[in-house]
Parts: sequence; structure tokens; C-alpha cells
Amino acid sequence: MHGPASPGWLLVALCAVTGAYCLLRMRSTVEEQRRAAGGEALMGFGMAAMAVPATVLTPPRWAWLVYTAVFGAAALRTLWSARAGSHHLHHLMGASAMAYMAATMAAAPAHHHDGSGGAGIPLLTATLLVYFTGYVLLSGVRLVSVPVLAVGGGSRTASPGWGDRPELARACRLSMGIATVAMLITL
Repeated sequence: MHGPASPGWLLVALCAVTGAYCLLRMRSTVEEQRRAAGGEALMGFGMAAMAVPATVLTPPRWAWLVYTAVFGAAALRTLWSARAGSHHLHHLMGASAMAYMAATMAAAPAHHHDGSGGAGIPLLTATLLVYFTGYVLLSGVRLVSVPVLAVGGGSRTASPGWGDRPELARACRLSMGIATVAMLITL
């Protein structure tokens, strides 16, 4: 992606840590949580790879095409799951946004990676920015209202595993939403 190196590396770190936590969430005992965590891990690691600053590594065009294919396949898989009544349409938006950003980078000329080209924000980019900005704001409000599960309280109830902590899962989704907004802005 475009932009200065320092914020780019912070974005890489945020997305990689989020992807790693999502891998831990895949150990949940709940099937739906494991499936969602797998898709979110793919998104986290894919976003980390795509966010490496262009001043450090400029991927060849074929790499962006691979990203487009991977995220396009993830979007199609999510769409297929959604027809069966899945409630993860946000995952469809996320995978579609990543496929769109990768396709845009694949189509961009090599000299366009300085972030200065273009005649304004395309309609699809603006629409995705509005969606993900709203998602980030709503997720932040929801995160504040999630009760934190007591791990070391006076009662001897079984504490939830790392994969079953709703506040951490929402924090990961929030951080990926913020990362998506940052990536869309630099597009």
C-alpha cells in the first residue's frame, strides 16, 4: 500500500497480531466461532502482507493478482455461506474490500505507488470508506458495552478459553476495521 513507512509497519504489526489471535480463537469449542476465526485470521495475515510499505517492498503485479484471487475466493465462500442463513455478511464486505484493493493495486501503474495520482476518490472506494468507518464507530460502541468476563473471581466457575472471549473477538474485528479504513484511505 501507499504511504509513509512508519505507519505502514504499525499497520503490519496490528494486522499480524490480530491474525495470530484469530488463530488462537480457532481452538474454540464452538464451531461457528472457529469458522469465523479462520476467515478473520486469513484477513489479518493478508492485510499484514498487503500493508508492507512500498518503500520497503514493492510486490510485482502478479502478487496483487494472487491477493485478488485469494480474497475473491474468500468473498465467494462467504457469499455461499450467507445463502444458508449465515449472519457474517460483514466478512463478505471485508473480503470484497480486500479483493478490490488488491485489484486496484494490480491495475495501478508502477509509478502510481506514491499516493499522488488519481482524479479523486472512486465511488466504490468512497462507499467502502463510509461502510467501514460506520462499522468501526459501531464496533467501538459495542465493544464498550461488552461485559468483561471475570477470570479470577471468588466463584469457581470454569473460565472461558482465549477463543471464547467476546470482548477480545470484538476488539480484533475493530482493529481490522480500522486497518481497512487506513488501507482504503491510502488507496
